[in-house]
Amino acid sequence: MKSILVVEDEEAIRDFVIINLKRSGYNVFEAGSGEDALKIYEANSAKISIVLLDIMLPGIDGFAVCRKLREKSNTLGIIMLTARTQELDKVGGLMIGADDYVTKPFSPSELVARIDALYRRLETDRDSKQPDDIVSGVFTLNLKSRTLTKSGVPVDLTQVEYQIMKYFMESPDTALSRSEILNHVWGEDYFGELKIVDVNVRRLRMKIEDESSNPIHILTVWGYGYKWNAK
Repeated sequence: MKSILVVEDEEAIRDFVIINLKRSGYNVFEAGSGEDALKIYEANSAKISIVLLDIMLPGIDGFAVCRKLREKSNTLGIIMLTARTQELDKVGGLMIGADDYVTKPFSPSELVARIDALYRRLETDRDSKQPDDIVSGVFTLNLKSRTLTKSGVPVDLTQVEYQIMKYFMESPDTALSRSEILNHVWGEDYFGELKIVDVNVRRLRMKIEDESSNPIHILTVWGYGYKWNAK
């Protein structure tokens, strides 16, 4: 069964979310604090595929929980839930490893659609039949272990970063628009904004480029998108 951990300190909101997720076929774990969330995930990590994580929590906040969860798993899906609309919160969550964000207030149909889209990406990638490796220059992406190495040195990737790298490495020297990347990685039914692509590319550059401010692998195609330099 599809399993998700809902981390929200406001009981009314948490109950509302849980009811809608259960109606959509999810097995739901719940936590009202960051500390409880980490304990529940530790005890059920083999079952939980996605964490819906509120930023504003008592004690450890959602950003800190996100960092700790990402240290435990690169393949866990993480969606940040926030009442704040500032760009800093959205970008901050993505930069520390979240896959997506949803801003309160939200409709239950939109929330479930975003969670379903992330779950499908996780499952499709696990089940797809593909070769063991994609090799591009000094980079090797292993599709079974979902790991990237640069000149033999491991590079830690989140779920979204892995999918972006896979798309780039499968499309060398090809200009890919932001919309194409968004549709390929997040799905055509994704409700979010194009800026999520730019934030994740920025984060990816910080991991794979020798100088992220002067990239030689992920090149910007100005006014359009990005291109993978296979050399």
